Amino acid sequence: MKIDERISRMHDELTQWRRDIHAHPELGFEETRTSGLVAERLASFGVEVHRGVGRTGVVGVLRAGKGAKSIGLRADMDALPIQEANGFAHRSRHDGKMHACGHDGHTTMLLGAARYLAETKAFDGTVNFIFQPAEEGIGGAKAMIDDGLFERFPCEAVFGIHNRPSLPVGSFAVRAGPMMAGGGFFDIRITGKGAHAARPETGIDPVIVAAHIATALQTVVSRNVPPVETAVVSVTKIRGGDAYNVIPQSAMLAGTVRAFSRTVMDQIGTAVRRVAKGVAEGLGARAEVDLGWQFAPTVNDAKEAEFAARICTELVGKERVERDPPLIMASEDFSFMLEKVPGCYLNIGNGEGESGCEVHNPGYDFNDRALPLGVSFFARLVETRLRKGA
Repeated sequence: MKIDERISRMHDELTQWRRDIHAHPELGFEETRTSGLVAERLASFGVEVHRGVGRTGVVGVLRAGKGAKSIGLRADMDALPIQEANGFAHRSRHDGKMHACGHDGHTTMLLGAARYLAETKAFDGTVNFIFQPAEEGIGGAKAMIDDGLFERFPCEAVFGIHNRPSLPVGSFAVRAGPMMAGGGFFDIRITGKGAHAARPETGIDPVIVAAHIATALQTVVSRNVPPVETAVVSVTKIRGGDAYNVIPQSAMLAGTVRAFSRTVMDQIGTAVRRVAKGVAEGLGARAEVDLGWQFAPTVNDAKEAEFAARICTELVGKERVERDPPLIMASEDFSFMLEKVPGCYLNIGNGEGESGCEVHNPGYDFNDRALPLGVSFFARLVETRLRKGA
């Protein structure tokens, strides 16, 4: 790996930063300590700091030379509502909150890149360091965009990175076009007619209706989505009733939808509403459907993905850069930034075996061995894209 000696010397300090953030996790739009720490560090590097972008977001601006070109680099800061099961010294100090997705590592890598670039200034143009709150399904990217992110801090391209367990440390995975699915959640409320369970003919059983809707929804993908597309409709909750001998008045079911294009997402949304209401009506009940999209599909610009892959190859060699990895059914709200500005979202290896624990798991931890490589990727990206004399 081609890691600059200046970045290699940061490794111990980067590890301390990352573990401090890990020990103090904060949920979406509550990242006051984390955003304060980010702002203070950026200021100490000589980076211009803008707080409160999208509520708890932070943007650092670094200029060098007189170039008009600009680039955006993004990291997420929020944690998850998970009770950590690890026993190491930097485990979460807050019950029910945990950095179980590696955002502590992402934030640290971008801070490291900001420090390196502020010290070297081996580029010509403007770098916008985007520290985003609330990635985990509650709209942090949209909040920053709605707060004028790209009007206030123009970017010709924007890049983000996420760790990937099972991918070896020292490796990257880059895919052009659709990479991660768009995602939405649905709630279906069914109103029937309550009755004594021993006299079902006097009521309309919403539990039976919910069961039929859950089964019928399995046809949405198989009979409404083109076979060449990839999509998922999963019912994950069914609730109804409180007693053994009572047919309840109402029931509900809920779940998630995933797809890789806005068109397919809209097709699925229409079908879910039609199926739920039609089945309920056919059984004498009424269904109300609330379906909202929390994430757009993450779609990488082909040109920017190729550029990112070239930077990765320069750092680790062609054999350590996985091109066109499998599609990921999970979702990522960096997708909303990619809808506004061309760019690329890619994966960096978090390790295999014991260190490769999957994200959103109470035993997860970001692999500190990946920190210098993540810093190097961001730094090389800027120095190449905003090369002096280009």
